[in-house]
Amino acid sequence: MQFGLDRFLNDASLRAPLHGKRVALLAHPASVTADLTHSLDALAALPDIHLTAAFGPQHGIKGDKQDNMMESPDFIDPQHGIPIFSLYGEVRRPTPAMLDTFDVLLVDLQDLGCRIYTFITTLRYVLEASEQHGKSVWVLDRPNPAGRPVEGLTLRTGWESFVGAGAMPMRHGLTMGELGLWFIRELKLTLEYRVIGMEGWQPKQAPGYGWPLGEREWINPSPNAPNLSMARCYAGTVMLEGTTLSEGRGTTRPLELFGAPDIDARAVIHTMQTLAPHWLHGCRLRECWFEPTFHKHAGKLCAGVQIHVEAPHYDHAAFRPWRVQALAFKAIRQLYPDYPLWRDFPYEYEFGKLAIDVINGSSLLREWVDDPQATPADLDAFTLPDEQAWEATREPFLLYTA
Repeated sequence: MQFGLDRFLNDASLRAPLHGKRVALLAHPASVTADLTHSLDALAALPDIHLTAAFGPQHGIKGDKQDNMMESPDFIDPQHGIPIFSLYGEVRRPTPAMLDTFDVLLVDLQDLGCRIYTFITTLRYVLEASEQHGKSVWVLDRPNPAGRPVEGLTLRTGWESFVGAGAMPMRHGLTMGELGLWFIRELKLTLEYRVIGMEGWQPKQAPGYGWPLGEREWINPSPNAPNLSMARCYAGTVMLEGTTLSEGRGTTRPLELFGAPDIDARAVIHTMQTLAPHWLHGCRLRECWFEPTFHKHAGKLCAGVQIHVEAPHYDHAAFRPWRVQALAFKAIRQLYPDYPLWRDFPYEYEFGKLAIDVINGSSLLREWVDDPQATPADLDAFTLPDEQAWEATREPFLLYTA
């Protein structure tokens, strides 16, 4: 298959509308060609492209910032001599001065298919700024490695944030190019927008179900996104960032496992299996032990649970990572009613709200966990309508039907 970047580089007719225009690039470390050339270098080598600037999202264009809420500076690229502007530094939205450096912005970002992954918020912000300043935006489309399934609560009005770009569920099932189309409709934007689509993407095909396993290398789009298993789990395990539990940062399998020094992982798994065994289809849970080298519980031995989502146990259509992680919280709350589960800090600079609520786009998930009478059926009762509504909402924006 070919990603949007590869098609753009290989077909001069796709680039023809950019003749005589100043071009900027929004990219990160995973913005590479099939032969692993970074898109910045590949575009700079084209004689018919006038590259005048580049932008980096959270973690930087080079992926140099390890943790969340670590800001990146602007700098001049030493090889190409163009300004590299940070959209996760002093600003989150491009300033008028930044916008003055280009006519067309090419967006080449590998997403993970999760609402909270901030690259989609950056896409929204550049679309809004580009409309206001008469700029064009082209997305060089890439696969959604989590595929097409939809899961989770829809973000409620008033809960928008840098990890909540719009009223979509946690696992949205769209590509970046498709999300741009939805943002434009949802926000009633008027600007020139193009998607340089992929060829041959088959999100329902085994074994990748969204990622072309065996065809393309996996490059971390952010420092703690090391593999496809993490991408599959992420729509659930990202919620751990709003808790006191370790999400495995400081280990070699971040966001595929969770744990803490003061829980009984075996009891947690057993309780999960008792409460809602049907929510655990498609994956395997395994008791494990780990000692984070940094971040939460650094240097302490944690009892943990790893979520396994590889062959032969993985079932893409059945696996529901958001429910798996929600069920883990519910099990811990049942086993340890007074456990200090929710982490209180200004998550992504949102003050006065619990991080778990910012992540979920409302307080509904947390309230369900903390209510001793609430059952898995209760969570399904207000989540399933959200998921079904999004399935219908996104239909007009699907560019790939295979």
